Amino acid sequence: MQMGRHFTGYLYCALAMVGVGSTVVASKLIVHGLPPFTATALRFGIALPVFLLAMALTGERWPRVGWREASLLILQSGSGSVGYTVLLLSGMRLASATDAGLIAGTLPAVAALFAIVALRERPGVMTIAAIALATAGVLVCTVGGAGAPPLAGGGQPAAVWLGNLCVLGAVLCEAVFILLNKRLRTPVSPLQMSTLMTGIGLLLSLVPALLERPWAAAFDPTAMLGVVYYALVPTVVGFFLWFAGAARIAGAQASALTALVPISAAGFSAVFLHEHMNLAHWWAFACVLAGVALIAVEGRYRSGQRAPDACVKVDRDIRSEC
Repeated sequence: MQMGRHFTGYLYCALAMVGVGSTVVASKLIVHGLPPFTATALRFGIALPVFLLAMALTGERWPRVGWREASLLILQSGSGSVGYTVLLLSGMRLASATDAGLIAGTLPAVAALFAIVALRERPGVMTIAAIALATAGVLVCTVGGAGAPPLAGGGQPAAVWLGNLCVLGAVLCEAVFILLNKRLRTPVSPLQMSTLMTGIGLLLSLVPALLERPWAAAFDPTAMLGVVYYALVPTVVGFFLWFAGAARIAGAQASALTALVPISAAGFSAVFLHEHMNLAHWWAFACVLAGVALIAVEGRYRSGQRAPDACVKVDRDIRSEC
């Protein structure tokens, strides 16, 4: 019975991470037809009614929070919801989907770095090594990746660097989301959190979206299809799969499954966008996967040092906003 529960947890989390990897391809389809804030507002506008219906069906109520928690929730949504989506979409105008998927796979290491810097947590040797590997992976895929055609005189165009920096900024925003979530004192369920993040994200992105004057642009059915997919599959379905799976397995085990993000992103990019991984991508791929493995091993070791009900929460909260 316990083995079946664990298998179901692995399956749910794995499917959620495959969905996260597919967002880089969806973003690539969106950015050439819709401005970033408009696409972000549409994503939340489509997902919010689904979350509200889920709350009504499950009988969940809005959490009672004070001004401090309300401010943290707004900052969380501004970073993990709006900031993540806008920066990812902006980066996909310039970066390849393969590069973006590899950079997105560094999230566990980036979150660990934020915990060290902002929360003053004491890192283990494997965490430090994982951060170094993640950094190396980003540099390798940026310098040697094939994100854009080379310049006439040779060398890598600045656009690739800018695009990859935007994607890295999106990962940093998601790490801030995780950090702020640990500061909340009022218990908020996963469904309440996702509904709040979606609703606040819609409000924060609505005015910038109107300033982009989306009604003046030509209708792009491919971009709209990408937004609908992003809203319903990685956001709504991915949310339920991730938290249903994370409730069945340890945080370190769930963290290890984030390695599927760059794998699935590379696969979707090859099939749908006809991108190919060169030698630099393979080296970056190895660095990112090794970093994820080290984070997972250290997380499992640390969780074994604590009581069974005291899990490492950073890894569980990684993708409430995918």
